[in-house]
Amino acid sequence: MVKITNWLEVSLTVNGELAEAVADVLARFAPNGVMTEQAVNFTNDEDEGTPVGPITVRAYLPADEQLDETRQKLEESLYYLGMIQPLPAPAFTPIADQNWMEAWKSHYQPIPIGKKLIIVPVWMDSPQPDRIAIKIDPGMAFGTGTHPTTQLCLELLETLTEDDGRWTVGLRSAVHDPRSVIDIGCGSGILSVAALKLGAQQALGVDIDEAAIKNSRENADNNGVSSAAFLLGLGSVEEIKAGKFAFNQAPLVLANILAPVLIRLFEAGMTDLIAPGGAIILSGILDHQADGVAASAKKHGLAQVEQRQMGDWVAQLHRHN
Repeated sequence: MVKITNWLEVSLTVNGELAEAVADVLARFAPNGVMTEQAVNFTNDEDEGTPVGPITVRAYLPADEQLDETRQKLEESLYYLGMIQPLPAPAFTPIADQNWMEAWKSHYQPIPIGKKLIIVPVWMDSPQPDRIAIKIDPGMAFGTGTHPTTQLCLELLETLTEDDGRWTVGLRSAVHDPRSVIDIGCGSGILSVAALKLGAQQALGVDIDEAAIKNSRENADNNGVSSAAFLLGLGSVEEIKAGKFAFNQAPLVLANILAPVLIRLFEAGMTDLIAPGGAIILSGILDHQADGVAASAKKHGLAQVEQRQMGDWVAQLHRHN
């Protein structure tokens, strides 16, 4: 079936001085407003970002009976603006009418992780039933498993379990007793859900963002993980150490955050959350930050066991001495 075109996108890429004037012109003809896009420069690891470079201004014209007239008037308005200061020619792109939700979903496909796991969009059945499926809604604002930091964490997590369901977290040989997990900055809850599906009995997920707690609960529900198995609460290392949750120590701790935050959490006592002989998986580390994170872990009594890298991102596994 041929799809009907119902929008005409108009876009111009200009410098910052012209962007506002161009947006004002486009806004006269675009009933749904105008959007702008610009690159962002980060000066350090914790910089929130500074917009830099040219700005692309976009608007969408309804493809109705007045489209030709609307486009002519818009081009005339841009022409007159261009007489004040030269403008690039606008680009016009027809946008086809379609089921936008289905089109969006088509971009998200299952992601196999390691030997055992597969991340599956919540609306899809797993194409590899022999793998452990982690169902995630990519429409949510938090971790969906597509980023290298999450995938590296999951790979390391998987290496701590045997095929018969035993955990090898401790320095001693694998044991059959149930294992608990603490997930600091749990985000979407994907790491805790994976740990539980790999055999952990209970996970505690904490985050300083209330929306992350809600997101984690929804993803847990999508995976059939009960609230008794996956405990959630607002907070971080300090709140866990203060005894505000069901337990304050576990054989395995997960922390997929940013490297500077990881170092601060070590100073706040994150090592105290690891049970003797236990381990911690750290991620969210850029490759040039890896040595600094490893040094902080060593300073606080941990021994690095493994480091994995994907692109510019690094994850580390450390064990408690």
